[in-house]
Amino acid sequence: MNTLLYIAGFVAVMATLMTITRSNPVHALLYLIVSLLSVALVFFILGAPFIAALEIIIYAGAVMVLFVFVVIMLNTGRAAMEQEKQWLNPALWVGPASLSAVLLGELVYVFGSGDSVIKPVVMSTPAQVGAALLGPYLLGVELASMLLLAGLVAAFHLGRRESAVDGKEGSA
Repeated sequence: MNTLLYIAGFVAVMATLMTITRSNPVHALLYLIVSLLSVALVFFILGAPFIAALEIIIYAGAVMVLFVFVVIMLNTGRAAMEQEKQWLNPALWVGPASLSAVLLGELVYVFGSGDSVIKPVVMSTPAQVGAALLGPYLLGVELASMLLLAGLVAAFHLGRRESAVDGKEGSA
């Protein structure tokens, strides 16, 4: 169990380092998704399957869709179309694919092993999580949602201002 935890943690650290060092936003998003999936696997190994599911649904799902929309809004014009063609090069996908393969191998091992590797410590029901989020952590949840909204609005305005400076309309 400790070995699986250390491997998932190593993948999370490596994917996070690759996220912050990439200049290409799409590559950074791919590594960020791998990082979030590895953190979910860490939660799962530590005995918190519900938190792992929330990590995948909320962060790797919903927040990543928001980030993809921001990237789409910022990429306008002919130069962006040429850059997207370069992203289809299979050599650029080796890093995220290899880290994801390590995570998939770990997950297959965890589910395929005969003895239980995962030992749940405390089981939380969705009602308990909802009561906590809408109870003592309500202010934090609302602040996080406002921060995401502010980031989306700022990205929209930054993308709009950049296309106005270039003299491009933004429409095809």
